[in-house]
Amino acid sequence: MEAKFFRFLKIVGVGFKARAESEGRLLYLKLGYSHEVELAVPPAVRVFCFKPNIVCCTGLDKQRVHQFAAAVRSCKPPEVYKGKGIMYTDEVIKKKQGKKSK
Repeated sequence: MEAKFFRFLKIVGVGFKARAESEGRLLYLKLGYSHEVELAVPPAVRVFCFKPNIVCCTGLDKQRVHQFAAAVRSCKPPEVYKGKGIMYTDEVIKKKQGKKSK
């Protein structure tokens, strides 16, 4: 399968990791929950983990690749105070200041 479309996801947070198994058919995410999140990859999409915090979704169909990347991101969307979570590599998170102390 020759991949034409790519979507890179970056996982930010202490202890947050990803791993792909069975030739890119399963994606396991450790996101700080009490369990691992297991995602089954659709047939037209392949998943690779270059590092434990970088996930690459590839495939021939742009819509399916982007939809699966959005499903992965929705498991732990980036939060605005610390910036932890799953985000696209080209995404910029505008951080909020938080409470001000007197």
